[in-house]
Amino acid sequence: MTRQEAYALLQKYNQNSSLVKHGVAVEAVMRYFARQYGEDEEYWGNVGLLHDLDYELYPEEHCHKTKELLEAEGVSDDIIHAAISHGWNICIDVEPARRMEKVLYTIDELTGLITAVVYMRPSKSILDLEIKSVKKKFKTPSFAAGVNRELILAGCSMLEMDIDTVIQWTINGMKDAAAELDLVG
Repeated sequence: MTRQEAYALLQKYNQNSSLVKHGVAVEAVMRYFARQYGEDEEYWGNVGLLHDLDYELYPEEHCHKTKELLEAEGVSDDIIHAAISHGWNICIDVEPARRMEKVLYTIDELTGLITAVVYMRPSKSILDLEIKSVKKKFKTPSFAAGVNRELILAGCSMLEMDIDTVIQWTINGMKDAAAELDLVG
């Protein structure tokens, strides 16, 4: 599957620009992590693009419908497993097994938190965002209250990475797509 094909699928099932941008943010971070690990950036990025494929149309059946939609589109089982595993212990019982799946599980919510932090900054830019700003908001449960911080920390544990490194790599990945995400300021 090419990036263009994955992006077209994302847009086929999601008209909401915020959901499409979230897919692009997760894609960019997945690509960044893939580079750090010497893995296939396009493959990891495509999983990031497709992970919330069903969310706009079927929020109550999240991940379950993604599996159905991707199967109907002829997407490979490994991509399907990776995409839906981010919902483990939330909406589906598919556990993240591979490193890529653990990364997706960890950074999905974190991209939303970081986006919210950027929107609150005077610069409205991710380009000058530092870890300490994200950590301050991470420790404030009322800020971006829908973000599951325990899930992020559980993911860090699965990856055997400290939260600072995960935050920095997530920022770095999102910087790579700053213009497409409208986070340049």
